Amino acid sequence: MIDLFYFIILVLSIVFLSNYCKKIKLLLSHSGEKHQEYVEKGSIPMIGGIFLIPTFCILFYEIKIYPILSAMLSMFFLGIFSDLKIFNSPKARFFLQSIIIIFFVHFANLEILETRNYYLDKFMQYKLINFIFVNFCILILVNGNNFIDGLNGLLLGYFTIVSYFLLNIGFFEFYNISGYNLNIYFILLFVMIFFNVSNKLYLGDNGGYVISIFFGFMLINYHQNFSDISPYFVILLLWYPCFENLFSIIRKFKFNKSPIYPDSNHLHQLLFYFLNKKNKFKNLHNNNLSTIIILIVNFLVISIGISDIYSTQLQIFSIVLAASIYIFSYILLFKFKFKKFNLM
Repeated sequence: MIDLFYFIILVLSIVFLSNYCKKIKLLLSHSGEKHQEYVEKGSIPMIGGIFLIPTFCILFYEIKIYPILSAMLSMFFLGIFSDLKIFNSPKARFFLQSIIIIFFVHFANLEILETRNYYLDKFMQYKLINFIFVNFCILILVNGNNFIDGLNGLLLGYFTIVSYFLLNIGFFEFYNISGYNLNIYFILLFVMIFFNVSNKLYLGDNGGYVISIFFGFMLINYHQNFSDISPYFVILLLWYPCFENLFSIIRKFKFNKSPIYPDSNHLHQLLFYFLNKKNKFKNLHNNNLSTIIILIVNFLVISIGISDIYSTQLQIFSIVLAASIYIFSYILLFKFKFKKFNLM
């Protein structure tokens, strides 16, 4: 009964806030940047983090890892300022992201205990190198999540899949998250996905940052407590946004473009372009179809790794397989869109 009550309140709250933001023209997508209109030309309220942050606060009140909660709140407000275009410069946002992450990585005592590579582990024994590497990984995740949040339901759907697999390995049980709060968490994800794929709500930077900090910080913390789990399993869970970011940086350097400025040539955007040219569905349907295809591939790849989370060889195989599928698909889709250009 309580879950039903929460569901009704959540739905009504999203509908009210979405309509109110449209009425007063606050926190709306599309500020004149071309990449924002690649998939959807309407202005959608970017209010995802406003609904995510209370639930994560409840979870962290149970977990009692307050530095991570503080990091999430700080990044949430940075995301709000970004979505309001108060911090409009990508360089300024990246600088502030770095400061927040560096500060709270230190206070949360996050570190990579092992990489299961002799030479890398030698380097990781140096506290400064370990600290820099942890910060680098979280920054890559934050900005990678921002990149993949370009299709309806893609970012939320991806981390719903990750949450499902974490549920299966006892992640939430380890942190003593109650069944009631866990139900609230998954209800929130599914309701937000519904409104997201219906073009009623976007995560925005505020929502993307909250998700990034939660999963980035918590998965590193989880591995600190369960070091017998292969560290590459954590990488597998986060491979897609991280690889999207790293691949984007390399791609932009190749075409002499700044890696910190957005464009419309990410894999999900190329897939959307391909589907739009190959069928007569509406933009929204091709948007959601592109999301479904990418999520299915990620679900299948992670399913391989989840069969033995202690096997580094299996995790590396799964990551290489995922990256190979990505690169192969990207080359084909890129050539379809830009027949006169050679990506390689």
